[in-house]
This record gives sequence, structure tokens and C-alpha cells, in this order.
Amino acid sequence: MLSPYLFEAVFNNSPIGHYLLSPTPEATILAVNDAFLKAAERTRAELVGTSLFAAFPHNPDDPTDTGESVLRRSLARVVATSRPDRLPAQRYPIPVVLPNGETGFEERFWTAVSTPIFGADGAILCISHTTIDVTEQVRSEAAVRESEARYRALANATADVVYRMSPDWSQLRQLDGRGYLKDTAAASRYWIDDYIPAEDQERIHQAIAEAIRAKSTFELEHRVRRLDGSVGWTYSRAVPMLDARGEIEEWIGAASDITERKLAEEKLKESDRRKDEFLAMLAHELRNPLAPIGAAAALQQRARPDEGLVRKTSEIIGRQVGHMTALIDDLLDVSRVTRGQVELDEAALDMRAIVADAVEQVMPLARTRHQQLEVDVPAQLMPVMGDAKRLVQILANLLNNAAKYTQEGGRLRIAAAVREGEVAVDVIDNGIGMAPELVARAFDLFAQAERTSDRASGGLGLGLALVRSLVELHGGTVACESAGPGQGSRFTVTLPLLARDAAPAAPRSAAQEMADEASLSIMVVDDNVDAAEMLGLLLEASGHRVSIEHDPLRALERACAEAPQACLLDIGLPGMDGYELARRLRAQPATRHALLVAITGYGQDSDRRLAAEAGFDRHLVKPIDLDALRDALASRPT
Repeated sequence: MLSPYLFEAVFNNSPIGHYLLSPTPEATILAVNDAFLKAAERTRAELVGTSLFAAFPHNPDDPTDTGESVLRRSLARVVATSRPDRLPAQRYPIPVVLPNGETGFEERFWTAVSTPIFGADGAILCISHTTIDVTEQVRSEAAVRESEARYRALANATADVVYRMSPDWSQLRQLDGRGYLKDTAAASRYWIDDYIPAEDQERIHQAIAEAIRAKSTFELEHRVRRLDGSVGWTYSRAVPMLDARGEIEEWIGAASDITERKLAEEKLKESDRRKDEFLAMLAHELRNPLAPIGAAAALQQRARPDEGLVRKTSEIIGRQVGHMTALIDDLLDVSRVTRGQVELDEAALDMRAIVADAVEQVMPLARTRHQQLEVDVPAQLMPVMGDAKRLVQILANLLNNAAKYTQEGGRLRIAAAVREGEVAVDVIDNGIGMAPELVARAFDLFAQAERTSDRASGGLGLGLALVRSLVELHGGTVACESAGPGQGSRFTVTLPLLARDAAPAAPRSAAQEMADEASLSIMVVDDNVDAAEMLGLLLEASGHRVSIEHDPLRALERACAEAPQACLLDIGLPGMDGYELARRLRAQPATRHALLVAITGYGQDSDRRLAAEAGFDRHLVKPIDLDALRDALASRPT
């Protein structure tokens, strides 16, 4: 027979909190073991003989504290059923002494089992109540749940794809993210075959093998196949999760969609490549005219050159300067158009006249290349609203391109027609044609067909970009097509058709076209001695009386004394720029009404505004176009 001492020793030394309660509503504590005293931070004298609910009352300030009511119901069930009752983890705050000496409540969680103990007569003698403090376990589980909830929220909120991978990367365990569905069957599939295009699979295998070997982060940019079948680019990064032995348990990774960035990078690379080609081409094209200009100048410096040689070399210089001017004008035009700095001088026009002017410009080139140019325009009026100069520039550019890229003896055709409320102009050739990839980017800056090493076609690849910009400024469209290399090309410009009752601007009369070349007294002011002398010679050859000054202050004094009818002023003068000189000329009576013409290398719209504000009547860009200069002199105030 075991002694009562033994039972008491077992009760008191049990590692599980244990006490005996009376089977009454008060649940008086009859006995309590050391484990519970330690967990509750109480003494046996404080608890024995006291009601459990008096020793551990509920917190009246905590509406969520239901521990006492739950425990009362549990003990009542034991008494009513004579059967044990188990409580899962239950929140039951207990009173404690706070660090400041006041009494408060500390949140605790307990699991409990209440078991009836029967006497010899079969009645419940007491209730054995065992408790385990599971506060840390409950808090840990809550932390895990919160962490999982945050992870899930992050996976759902991120624009990235989040995935889990088996240790050897052979199976995709889970996949969530934008553009994808959670794939619960992914564990049974070989993900590389499903998601990675063939051209990137070897790179993936190599990167994975290195990451597994080093147990390090996997990081790679690669193509990926989306669920809709399209292929994009992704930046994928995964970290290994290690077990207690330091072995890889799985991989957690995220993949960002970088398709737009990769496309932008490719576009930048292509643009950079074409820019480099353009700069090389520009250097070549600008050097080409310099060689004959230099040779012609050297010939004229020889002793007593004959008249025929002078005329021939002058013609060469004129042609080459014109070529260089055209190149620079293209550059400036593209710059102005792309920055939205071109203002159209619009008027009602007849497209037939525009076609005629463009044909007149290209005919010399077509004749030189022995090409047949066919013109097809209707008899009826084709009214459009536009800038005559710019519309001629559009068609002349297309015709020049057609002539340059068509072999000698080839055929060119320009045809205009009215189609569905629009004026359409087709420029067609049977020249070298275009590959599909060139057709797709024909109107991009610096786009140009392949040419022979002698670069006989010339140009900078700016023309079509300028054409598109100018056509769009007129509210129209331009398109190109080609059946392929050697099959010729067709360019089509469409513009809105103007109402039939809108009258196109009347063409200028012959009298208007002829400049009034009556002799004028003209002062040329330019610190570049050679430029001033050459301009003076040209003006004197046209019958004008010319004086030349290189210093703006001397020019101001001389103008006051001689009162020239026109002043041609360089802008970049020393000491006083041309703008200030113009203002002073306007301020003195002798030159208040003189024609002031700005001569400058700057031709932006902002430069023209500055000239107008300073008092200039006209603004000419170097090298000076003689026809433009003649028109400027003819427009002098009367």
C-alpha cells in the first residue's frame, strides 16, 4: 500500500500546474502544487482556501476577457456530467504587480483539463484541475500567422511574380503574381519547359547550377513565356532556404517584368548606332564639297587665271556651297520641326501648282541621270490649305529621293488625285526598293538604305523624317511601301481637301517675281573681312553702291554721315553685336527708315524674333541665298 506522502510528493513535484478545487460554484482551492505556484507567481498561503475566481478575477476594464466565464462553464460541465472537460488554449489574464508597484493584468494563455475525483460513496469529492501556461506558444503561432498573412498580402499586392522552387529547381512548387494564376498543379510539371523559351534554357541551367553549388542567390535576366503565350523579359532573383543541417530546403524568389525596359534599351542601342552612323555620314558629306571648293580656290589663286577658268571654278564653288547649304538646312529644319518651332504660313493653294513647282526642282537631277519623269495631275482644281514653300519641300524631297535611289535611265512618276475627301499624291519609282525592315522605319531619323561605297546617292537620312513631320503639321499622313529590294518604292502623301468654294491664292505676276534692281546705297558691316569683301563685290556687280565697315562703332558714324538706303549687318560683331547696332541705327534720323537686313549663321525662330525686336526688316542665314537677298533689297521701305 503506497503511503499518502508519496501521493503528495507526486502531486507537488509534477511539472504540470495542478490544483484541487471544491465541486461548488465558488471552486475553492483545496490544494495547489509547486508548478502552478511558480507559473502564477503566488504562494500557497495566498491561494489555499480561496475561491479560484477571487484569486484570479477577470479584468473589468477588458471587455475581451472571457477567461473566468469560460472556466466556470467548464467546471459546471464536470459537475453536471461527472466527466472530464478539456479547454484548448484560453486567454486568461492574471493580476500581477507592475514595476511601478501598482496592480495590473498580464495577458496569459492556458490549456486546462478538469477531472472529477469521486469519493467512496460515488459522489464528486473534488475536481482535479491541471493547467499548462502556453502563452509563448500562442504568441509564436500568432506571429507565424501574421508573418504568413503579410507574405501573402505582399505576394498579392506586388507587381512581381513570387515563386517557390524545389531544392534542385526541378519543380515549381507555387507561383503567384500579376499575369499569372496560382498553379496548384505546378509541382508535377517541369517548369523550364513550360515557362522558358528554348533560346534561354541553357543560360537558366548554368545559372541554377552555379547557385546550387555555392548555395548563393540566383539572379538572372531572361526571357519568359506568359500564360497568354506571349514572350517577355523578366529579372528573376531567388534565395536558398536552408534547413538545420545547412542544406537547401527550397528556393523563394521573385521575378519582375522588365520587358518595357529591355525594349527601351534595344531602342536606345539602335538609336545610338544610327546616330554614330549619321555623324560619320555627316562628316563625310560635309567634307565632300570642301574638296572641290578648295581645289577651285587654289586654281583661282594662280597668276593671271583666264576668264573661262574663273567662270568654271566659280560655278563649282557655287554648286558645292549650295550642296552644303542644303545639308545644313536639312539639319536645321529637322531640329526646328522636332521641337515644334515651325510655324506654317498657310493659305488656300492648288495642289497642282505645288506638284509643278516640285517637279521643276527635281528635273535637273532627273535629266542628269537620264530618268523619265511622268507627271499625272487632274484637270480640275485640287484645293488644300497649307504652306506653299513647305508643301513643295515635301514633294521635292520625295522626288529627289526617288531619283537618287533609282538607277540611271529609270522611271519616276508623280500622280495627284482626289480620293474620299483627301488630296493624295503618289511618288513612284522603279529603283532599288526597300526591305521590309527599312519600310517599317523609313520615316525615322537617320534611317537610310544601304548604298555603295562611293555614297553616290548623298544625303543624311533626314529627308523622310522631315517629310513626315511637315505632312503631319499640315494635318495629313505619309506612307511608304515596297515589294522588296529591286522592286521600286511608292510614297503616298494625303492632305485634307479644302472646300471647293475656297479660292487658292493667286500666283504672283511676272512683275512681282522680278525684283526691283534699281541702284541702292548699301552699307555692309561684317568683321569677317573676306565675307564682307565678297558680299560687297556681289552687290556692286548688281549695280549697287557699296560701303564696307568691319567695326560697329565706325559703321554707326559712317551711316550717320552717309545715310545708306540699306544696311546688311552681321550679328556677331566685336564690342557691339548686330542687334544693338540695329537699334542705334533705328534711333538716329539718317538711318531711321533704312532697310536693315540681319546676316547671321543662326537661323532658329528665336533668332528671327530677336532680329525683329531689334528693328531688322529681314533675316538671312549664311551662306546667303542671292535670290533671297535680291528679294530683301526689293522690299526696302519707300
